[in-house]
Amino acid sequence: MIGKSTELRWIETGIAAGIAASALYPLILFAPLPFVATVTLAALLGPAIGAASLGLRALLRLGDDSVASTLGAVSNLLAGALFTAMVLVQLAVRHGQPPAADGLVGVWLGLDVAWDVYIGLGTLCFAWAAARHPRFGWRFALPGLAIGALVVALNLWTFPTPPAEAGSVDVGPLVGLWYLAATVQSWRSLGWARERTGTPPA
Repeated sequence: MIGKSTELRWIETGIAAGIAASALYPLILFAPLPFVATVTLAALLGPAIGAASLGLRALLRLGDDSVASTLGAVSNLLAGALFTAMVLVQLAVRHGQPPAADGLVGVWLGLDVAWDVYIGLGTLCFAWAAARHPRFGWRFALPGLAIGALVVALNLWTFPTPPAEAGSVDVGPLVGLWYLAATVQSWRSLGWARERTGTPPA
C-alpha cells in the first residue's frame, strides 16, 4: 500500500494547525482566561501559525512552484514568533508590574507592529501565489492582496503605535478571516492534492 506523501502530510498538518490558530487567536484576545492558560495559548499560537503556513505552502506549490509561497511561509513563521514574544512580554510586564513597566510599553508596541508587518507581508506573498493556483485563483488572491497591503501600510504609517491604538482601522480580524477561508479551501482541496501527489483515496 502506498503511504501518504510528505506534501500531503504537510497539507493535512497545515489544515489542523490553521483551525487551531483560528480558535487560539480570539481566545487569547477576548476570553477571560486564567493567567497560566493565556500564557500557554500564546506560546502555542506562534507554532500553530508557522505549521499552518508550511501546510498552505505545500498545497500552493502543488499547483504553482513559485517563490512567493515560500516567502509567505518564511514571513509568517517570523510573524508567529513575534506574536508570541509580544504577548509574553505584555503578560510578563502586566503580571510583574515592575517600576519601569511604563517604559516597557514601547517594547511590546514595537513587537506588535513588527508582527503585523510580517503577517501582512506573508499574506501578500500567499495571495500572489494563490492567484495562479487552480484551487484558489483570483477570488482568494484579490482580497488577500488588499488585506495584506492594508496591514503593512497602516502599521508603517502609524508606527510606533499600532493602528488600532492610533485611532485607525484594525485589519487583524480580516487577516484571520482570510486565513480561515484559506484553511477551509485547503480542506476542500485534499482530494485534488491526493491526485497530484499520487496518493490513493483514504
